[in-house]
Amino acid sequence: MLRIDSETYQILEKWAGDEFRSVNGQIEYILHQAMLDSGRKVLAAKSRATQDLQKKQGSG
Repeated sequence: MLRIDSETYQILEKWAGDEFRSVNGQIEYILHQAMLDSGRKVLAAKSRATQDLQKKQGSG
């Protein structure tokens, strides 16, 4: 359960509708973007590329 004030919910609801998402989907999107922007989450492709590079460097 997420507790959120009605004004914030209305803003999220409008924003979600503008982007053809549910409110829940919009919250997930915002959180995902915030984690990427802060460097706390790395995209899977970047992560795989980094792992591949580390393997190559380790075997060279």
